[in-house]
Formats: sequence, structure tokens, C-alpha cells
Amino acid sequence: MRIRQSLVTTAALCLVLIAASGAQAQTLPTTGKVETRFGTLELDNGFPTEKTVQKVYDEMDYQRAVQAYLWALPLVAMYEWQRQSHETFGAGNLDYVDYFDFKDKLGILTANATTPYAQAFPNMKETGPLVVEIPAGPTAGGILDFWERPLTDTGQTGPEKGKGAKFLVLGPDHPDMNPEGYIVVRSPTWNIWSGQRGVGDDVEKAKTLVAGMRIYPYSQRDNPPAAKPARPGDKKWSAAQPHGLDYWTGLAKMIDEEPALERDRLMLAMLKPLGIEKGKPFNPDERQKKILIEAALVGEVMARTNSYAKRFEGARVWPDKKWEFSLFLENVTQEAANYTQLDERGSWFYEAVGVTEGMLGRTVGFGQVYLESQKDKDGNWLDGSKTYKLIVPANAPVAQFWSFSVYDNETRCLIDTGGHPDRSSRDDIVKNADGSVDLYFGPTAPAGKEKNWIKTLPGKGWFTYFRLYGPTQPFFDRTWALNDIDLGQ
Repeated sequence: MRIRQSLVTTAALCLVLIAASGAQAQTLPTTGKVETRFGTLELDNGFPTEKTVQKVYDEMDYQRAVQAYLWALPLVAMYEWQRQSHETFGAGNLDYVDYFDFKDKLGILTANATTPYAQAFPNMKETGPLVVEIPAGPTAGGILDFWERPLTDTGQTGPEKGKGAKFLVLGPDHPDMNPEGYIVVRSPTWNIWSGQRGVGDDVEKAKTLVAGMRIYPYSQRDNPPAAKPARPGDKKWSAAQPHGLDYWTGLAKMIDEEPALERDRLMLAMLKPLGIEKGKPFNPDERQKKILIEAALVGEVMARTNSYAKRFEGARVWPDKKWEFSLFLENVTQEAANYTQLDERGSWFYEAVGVTEGMLGRTVGFGQVYLESQKDKDGNWLDGSKTYKLIVPANAPVAQFWSFSVYDNETRCLIDTGGHPDRSSRDDIVKNADGSVDLYFGPTAPAGKEKNWIKTLPGKGWFTYFRLYGPTQPFFDRTWALNDIDLGQ
């Protein structure tokens, strides 16, 4: 019997090995072993052994946690920025935080260093329906839910077309209302984000404009409370998704606060064995902690790969250039015809925040286009210890302005060198006789090129966004093309 059992086991194992080497099918042995990428799995009389049961559940929970990390990127980013606004800057539930200079913005994912921002993260459970008041003038932004999907654009690409408006935001369970004088939108989440920026040519006027943004309860519309905007100042902070167990703590908090959306029910089910469930405290045991901490680490490597080595069809802007579209969503809902754009939204929300119709860059003369490069002309990753040159051709296709910003590829925030990490057509930069502009990137400025230089840090990688504010037709028909970043100029 032992010889026969041994022969059966050996034959079954051979079938497994043959299948692994390319045969058409693999069947589980009744009794024997299966070699997998996460180790050996053993079966005894058709059942998994006790050791295999534990290994399989650990792997199942780990795989689900890694994918949940990618799925949750936009929600956890909103949680962290809201937390920083309240706890680090002292902003109240209805207060904007104003980000006027590049030092204010050092904690924001891929911020524009020269464009003034005003950002607020109110929770409507505490306030009831809210009024978001947008002043007239050249602004761009939106009101978004906490999955970073816009309820509406605001400003030049909003329904008010830059003429100013009062938006009434209703929460998930608020009764319908449509009062005169308001643009009414409804959020599927209780927490919302009002993200606004000034885009006029005069930066000081743009600061004054965004400082006039207001949020207040609809119930207090006849006597709104005074705005109390905050500023980051010299505080160290980051709006990036937190690391390790803190990532899951933030996610658990948001899942508990917000309604479960229909599209997310399967993912929410996958999180239950990891201790993350609506209505229950997040108190993971040691096994769950170990899995979650490793999943956050591997999940971030996947997120970084998905962002910096995009495999989306059509990601390249010009076929012979290294420039890619940063924002690769079909629409602001993050939904394609037959699926939710999981990888596409993960690529964007790992390195950036927010999306509006205007940010999709599809309106001639208005909105924004975001182009990204992490590689030089020869296809090598950009290195902070090296010097590069980029020639911006004349007649850039913008109705407003263009800008180049340099980012730390680990924090995804503006590179912190103590100097200005951005050069823009609004700056006092040196132009060539033909109208083109030479930009330089490196640890030290080439002699006489300081006005056109952005400092980088040796020992660190970097990437850049080229933004077109008010893209014009030569961009859309590709008759104007941006050069690649070239080494050693």
C-alpha cells in the first residue's frame, strides 16, 4: 500500500510539474504538493493541510490588501489632506487653507508652484447642506466628492463661466431642494473637497481672488459666518497618502464615515478579513498588521510603477517623444464603457490630486493640460546629479501661460531645494531670438543661465509636469511639439 501510495503521489507531482512547464492543464493531486509563487501547498486526501490553510488565507488576505491599496489611493489622499488641514494648519470644518507661494505647497502632490490655491475639506454631517461661493474672475477648480470625482467644475470651465456663482451642495441623505440663485449639486459622500485656483496673468490679483472663496451652511445663508482662511507657513506637512499601518487607519476611518458605493461592495467585502468594516472599530491583530504593512509597501511600489512606467495605450503625447499624458481618465467619473478605470485613476491619484472637466484638457482656450516626463531623450530615468537642457519651442499653444515644475519622485511633491522649483512663461526668463526658451535642470546652474534653471538634488530621481493653461489648437492638432529633456547640454 505504501509503494502504491508513493507511486500515486509521485505521478500526481509529475503531472503538476508537467503542467507548470507548459502542458495544457493542471489538476490538483489527491495527496501531494503544488509548487506556487508563494510556496508549497500540500493536500491530504483531497483536503488542504492545516499548514496550507493558514498559508492560503495569509496569501489571500495579502493579495486583496495590495489591490485594496491601489483602489483606495484617491480616498486616502483626501483623508490625509483633510487631516493635515485641521490638525496641522488649524483650519476649521468650513475654512479654506490658502497656498500662495511654493513653500506653502511643498506638501501638495504635484502642485503648480506659481498658481495660488484655496482648498477646503468640509464634512456635511456636521453642517447640513453647504453653500460654496465662487467669486467672479479667472479661477479654475471644482467641488469634488472624497473619491475625487467632481460634482461640478467651478470658475472658467464651470457652469458660471467665470462670472461667479453660489453652489448649493447636498449630502447623501439631504432632501432635494432647488432654491433660486443657486447651482445645486449632490455629493455621494458626506466629506467633500472644494479645490480652487487663480489662473489670471497677475499673480497678486489671483491671490486676492482665491482669498475671497467662502463656504457656509445653507441654514446660515442670510448671515454667513466670516471666513477664516489659514496658511501653512513654515510647518512641515504632506498631503500624500500615509505609509504603513497609517494608510489603513485612514481608509478604515473613511469607510466607516461614508456610505458604501455600489461599485465598491466587492472590495469592501475583501477588506473584512483584514479588520476593516463599516460600523466596527479598526483594531487589527498581529497577523493582520503584518499583512497590511507589507501590502502598503508593495502596493506603493506597484503604484509608482503604474505611474512612472505607464502601460496605457495612447499614453504618449507625441509618438517620437518621451512625454506622456499625466491624467489618463476617459472622463471625470473614472468610469469607462465596461469597467471602472482602476489602474488609470491609480496612476493619476498616486502622483496628483483632483480632476475636473477643465483638467482633462479638452476645451480649446480654457482649462489645463498636464504632460509628464520622467525620462531623458535616451529613455533613462531623470537623475538629480546630472545636468539637462530642454528647449521649449516658440509660440507655445496657450491662451494663458505654461509652466514647468520639478517634483521629487518619492514624495511626488515639489522638489525641496530651497529655491524655486518652477519656471513659467509668466516669469522673468530669458528667451532666444526666435522666441524659444532654453530651460536647465541640474544641481548647479550653467553660467549665466540662472533665470532659466531649476535646481535638482544629487542622489534623487525627479520628474516634471509641463502645464498648458488654456491650451490652443496647435496643441490639439499636434502641429506644436515639445522637445525631450536632453542630457549633458
